[in-house]
Amino acid sequence: MEWIRQLQDAVDYMEAHLLENVNYEDAARSVFLSAYSFHRSFSMLAGLTPAEYIRRRRLSLAGCELQDTDITVLDAALKYGYETPESFSKAFSRFHGITPKQAKQSGASLRLFSPLVLKFTLEGGTAMDYRIVKQERQTFLARKKAFPCSAAGSGDDRSIPAFWDECRKDGSIDMMLSLCSARERDLYGLCSPAEPGADTFVYGIGVRIEDGRTEIPAGQEFCIWQTEESAYAAVKCRGEDGKSIDRIWEWFYREFLPQTGYRQTELTDFELYREKTEPGVFCELWIPVKKA
Repeated sequence: MEWIRQLQDAVDYMEAHLLENVNYEDAARSVFLSAYSFHRSFSMLAGLTPAEYIRRRRLSLAGCELQDTDITVLDAALKYGYETPESFSKAFSRFHGITPKQAKQSGASLRLFSPLVLKFTLEGGTAMDYRIVKQERQTFLARKKAFPCSAAGSGDDRSIPAFWDECRKDGSIDMMLSLCSARERDLYGLCSPAEPGADTFVYGIGVRIEDGRTEIPAGQEFCIWQTEESAYAAVKCRGEDGKSIDRIWEWFYREFLPQTGYRQTELTDFELYREKTEPGVFCELWIPVKKA
């Protein structure tokens, strides 16, 4: 349960610094997690991003203070992180349904957003087949691209699917597959956690190759991508699209980690798109893990 305590400590850090220029990267650093890992796990468990959590908590507190004290709208805007009364009023109205001036009136109805407390009830849940596989070091030829850490765990973000579409249309995927052996023409979606302090992570689309057998093609952002020897939790994503991957990540954080005693490690995780797969399986998700 150590990782649960880490996430709660990060939430507590955000709460303690709500009136400062705090962001989720600061919270992640406070508990020695990468921004990428924290954003993904928090978003999956809480159902909203860390940035949205901070925004809602500030607006909730601002509403209480406007109603209970004589603070001005301008002072409230500055106190709760807004540069102008106009931007504060707009955000406040979307959240509470009334303007800051209306909130100061007697009997005004406000929306309360309480601090998050992470609790887990371990009484079963979704039945899910998984394998723990010891995987040796692997080498890939991949086309890579950097994405903001805020894209991790955000089901509404379409930047990575758009990257797949781009690589299909410009021939990058066909070119990489042409360099594979006839025995293996599987595709991989490689995801490397962000370096400490970085606000981006790298995602690559690639094929597995033998060490030293393939030169890096000219142009685009191609690279040789190597993964370290590790144990992986391998799970089939059943569905028709990438939403099946999001469901497995949610299951991983909500059920697998609390119940199995494993923890996720800061190594490359990947999606495996087999050339020949069973019906109903979109891909396989391979997550590097280690016994806590």
